Amino acid sequence: MSLPRQDANTSPGLLWALASPIGRMSREPYWLGFGLVWIVIGIAMRLWWLSLGADTPVEQLNIVDFVGSNALFPILFFVLNWIELAMVIKRAQDAGLTGFLGLLVFVPIINLIAVVIIGLLPSQPAPNKYGPMSNSYFRRPS
Repeated sequence: MSLPRQDANTSPGLLWALASPIGRMSREPYWLGFGLVWIVIGIAMRLWWLSLGADTPVEQLNIVDFVGSNALFPILFFVLNWIELAMVIKRAQDAGLTGFLGLLVFVPIINLIAVVIIGLLPSQPAPNKYGPMSNSYFRRPS
């Protein structure tokens, strides 16, 4: 299938990698991005854990207390969810699949499986309708 010639950005930056759902993303930046997300979540959990008393039983811990412990946690998790969605969409598009597979990140249990499977899919070596190569995107015509 021949694609019409379009102007492309073949060296997008960090903001594109984390925030934009447009384009293609190879496996390496995908897993590095998820590593960053998981580190941020780990830091948030560690700060919450340190704020608890030493005598707090593990059985009394729950997600509601965790999210309610800091007013910025809901905002943080919204931003991290957007980053996760954007990366899954770009990774699926790099494999030649539809970006709608990114909606699987909102389904409990399936989201973990989808993130891993989509992250392991091989990239399409040739240009596709989402970009000329991995880690790139087509620019909109002006």
